[in-house]
Amino acid sequence: MNDKPFARKTLAGAAALCALALAAPAAQALGVTDASNDFIASFTGPHAGDLDVLGSFVTYNPMTDKFVFAGTMNGDIGTTPGSFYVWGINRGAGTAGFASIGVGGVLFDAIVRLNGDGSGVVSGGVTLPAGTAKVVGSTIIAEIDGALLPSTGFAKGMYTWNLWPRAAGIAGTAAISDFAPDNANLPVAALSPVPEPASLGLFLLGLGGLSLRLSKRRAGD
Repeated sequence: MNDKPFARKTLAGAAALCALALAAPAAQALGVTDASNDFIASFTGPHAGDLDVLGSFVTYNPMTDKFVFAGTMNGDIGTTPGSFYVWGINRGAGTAGFASIGVGGVLFDAIVRLNGDGSGVVSGGVTLPAGTAKVVGSTIIAEIDGALLPSTGFAKGMYTWNLWPRAAGIAGTAAISDFAPDNANLPVAALSPVPEPASLGLFLLGLGGLSLRLSKRRAGD
């Protein structure tokens, strides 16, 4: 597989990742990397790259009360029409919503859904307009106001999360293609106080470094 276009598209992010390291704990912000082509057995949709998570992170900045949700897939987002990306958030009262398919370690009591057109939804019926999320090739990223995710017991910096893509037109859990992490939650990376512009723009560039690293890993598969 030729990953040169993917690498060129994210090369600028490698330098930006260094800037992110100076501004915030980048090692935490990079979150999780996930194996390629690890579609779950109960998934009945297409085994397409944009439904296969390679990496994701969620951060929280207490100075701005903002979360950043980011994910990189194994193919350009939008390849599978109507697919979307759900982050399940455990704010303190999370339950195992997927125990029936053997994924009992994923706990959540809220969700953030991001669509390929940049729109989305947050638990409680809050609609995010088109343009809220940014899509660059195989990466989707959005900054979400912390007021939309009030605590149910945890401090916001202690929330945990999991990312799962869903294919359109398929009912129930059969639409879920992948979990990242596979059967667990990962803590939000709570950032130390940082000055602007260490917000969405910087994280978008920083994720380019992650994408480049993932591209190199794909090339070596």
